[in-house]
Amino acid sequence: MLLANLAAALFTHKRITTTETKAKRVRPLAERLITFAKRGDLHARRRVLSVIQDKGVVYELFDVIAPQVADRQGGYTRITKIGNRKGDNAPMAVIELVLEPVTPKRKAPAAPPSPAAKVAAEEAAKAAEEAEAVEETTDDAAATEVEETPASEAVKAESADESEEAVEATDTDDESVDAGEDAK
Repeated sequence: MLLANLAAALFTHKRITTTETKAKRVRPLAERLITFAKRGDLHARRRVLSVIQDKGVVYELFDVIAPQVADRQGGYTRITKIGNRKGDNAPMAVIELVLEPVTPKRKAPAAPPSPAAKVAAEEAAKAAEEAEAVEETTDDAAATEVEETPASEAVKAESADESEEAVEATDTDDESVDAGEDAK
């Protein structure tokens, strides 16, 4: 009940001063209730009403606070330590809603590379160039083999034709020799 009242005060006033321990304890409850408010449906409203019975605070949470934090992925509250309380020296803190619009983070500009990084980058570039050269050589060799294969087959086919003609020629010569022997 104490945490629910602190959360209600936080939603009403947008910022409250309390002890660090209470602030750390109310933060998860408040963030969960804001997450329900971002959903915005009836069931979420009833779940929030089961914790915070004040309908005015629930209205404020759903219709005022939730649209302001709609783009935020989480981290709806901020706790800031403000020192110790005067009477009992208890550590105090301010817990507040973070209602500023979310700004996308810009990438930090790249720092100039160190000399060792430059050397490593140059070596990597040389290795990549060598790999490309090897691939081109391999591709050229494969293409040459493909081109040479039909030519070598043609040469083999021509030599086979020539050998057949030679065999026919020898057969013809033998016949003429045989014919010549008959003539004698």
